Amino acid sequence: MGAAKNKVTTGVESLVNSLGDKGAGRGGTPKKCALLCNQASVLPDYRHVLDVLDEVAPGLVARVFFPQHGFFGEKQDNMVESGHLTDALGRPVYSLYGEARKPTPAMLEGLGTIYVDLVDAGTRVYTFAQTLSLVMEAAGRCGVGVTVLDRPNPIGGVEVEGNILDADCASFVGLHPVPLRHGLTMGELAMLVKSRLPEPPELEVRPVSGWSRDMYHPETGLPWVPPSPNMPSPETAWLYPGQVIWEGTNVSEGRGTTRPFHLVGAPFVEAEVLYKDLLSRDLPGLAFRKAWFEPTFNKWAGQLCGGLELFPLDRAFKPLLTSLTILEIMFRRWPGAVEHKAPPYEYERERRPFDLIMGRKGIFEALRDGGSAKDLCAGFEAEAAAFNELTGPFKLY
Repeated sequence: MGAAKNKVTTGVESLVNSLGDKGAGRGGTPKKCALLCNQASVLPDYRHVLDVLDEVAPGLVARVFFPQHGFFGEKQDNMVESGHLTDALGRPVYSLYGEARKPTPAMLEGLGTIYVDLVDAGTRVYTFAQTLSLVMEAAGRCGVGVTVLDRPNPIGGVEVEGNILDADCASFVGLHPVPLRHGLTMGELAMLVKSRLPEPPELEVRPVSGWSRDMYHPETGLPWVPPSPNMPSPETAWLYPGQVIWEGTNVSEGRGTTRPFHLVGAPFVEAEVLYKDLLSRDLPGLAFRKAWFEPTFNKWAGQLCGGLELFPLDRAFKPLLTSLTILEIMFRRWPGAVEHKAPPYEYERERRPFDLIMGRKGIFEALRDGGSAKDLCAGFEAEAAAFNELTGPFKLY
């Protein structure tokens, strides 16, 4: 993707630099705060935000919250909950992916602000955006402010792909009418969420400086610490808006291998056949190879899967079009083999995971019954354009 264009400074750096002069409270009165973060919440020198805030403003952070996959990023799979912790300072560290998915009033009592420093993946179904929304909802009801320490969208802020989420598919992988690839930063998403909440919190966004919407993560010069165990690289985030659809099927998305979301396949897939069929589609910005893999956990654990390994090459790459095209080919080549993955999925126990991921019912059936991925994605373009227009007032960069 190329070298860093210029120095990019994140919102957390801005906060750290200003604490000594201004204090951390609102209205000039220092108040205790909470911090929503995880293992990827680091500064450019890889120091963790919590350690840095404890150093520059001792006693400021009274409580810590963390999202899915554990405070240390140790929980490998989906639907693996985390319990609450206590850190070395005796400070409560609350899980928001376990018995609670949003802070309780008791967790927020006495706080002035919740600082949010999370690395997002630029895709609606990545659950950190939902955690942010639920934190804002709880904070608004309890009179606590929210400050998002913004970071760049790792897959840029220009391209938007996919249909807008339908209300009947709202879930923990999508709470608001947002396309699959939304093109927003966490700060911009927070502004959008605020506009939709009946009791929004006082919201501040500490913006990124030096970032433009056409920049992908490698151009920022910022470090990449995996925000979740199966998001090992910025390239994975680029593939994710398409490859995440396999979570809703019996096809492996490569979990349980060293190449999650880069690999796709199943025991019934003939790699040579799939490779030749996809080659004939001439998809933009994409290279791929025939691949065989054996997951160590998740779907098809211990079984040999045939399939592909995907490599995005340039900005022409369309992740959703690519993955839906592969699904279309599988339906045609191996009728009846691709199936819905049954619930539960991300706290949903009745609705089908594929519908929740896509944010719309009927897409699986449309492709299964002979529909074209290219036509489907072309039909989504008007929705993506409408979203771009709607979110114009919230864009900071």
